[in-house]
Amino acid sequence: MLDDRTLLQAALEEAELGLREGGLPIGSVLVDPRKGQIVARGHNLRVQTGDPTAHAEVVCIRNAGRRRDWPHLTLVSTLSPCVMCTGTSLLYRIPRVVIGENTNFLGAEDLFRSRGVELVNLHDAHCIEMMSRFVREHPDLWNEDIGV
Repeated sequence: MLDDRTLLQAALEEAELGLREGGLPIGSVLVDPRKGQIVARGHNLRVQTGDPTAHAEVVCIRNAGRRRDWPHLTLVSTLSPCVMCTGTSLLYRIPRVVIGENTNFLGAEDLFRSRGVELVNLHDAHCIEMMSRFVREHPDLWNEDIGV
């Protein structure tokens, strides 16, 4: 069985891939806990593709394709999801979201809670440090990503 820390590690691998590609270090995986398997992966592709909606969670959900089992899945992200990513997961009724951190960015966590989504914050030191370094070194890309 895959635990939350193991799943976060898979999302971190996606984040690191995004960073190596010249994008933002934010990664996500979608998990079917009933089967103990990752069903989709994604990382922020906004810089690489020029698509302002290509945030990690949206890319991951897009990569999952057409399915009917959304209400049984768990979304894992290295960073607290923004309102767009939150809305996408709410649209598909994903009931559980695990995040690596919300120190560098506090997303729409209150919206998750208001809709009964179980939200787990792992307060992961590696996620915090990686995103903090990126924000410090690339404030222009970061501000562009969050719409500032």
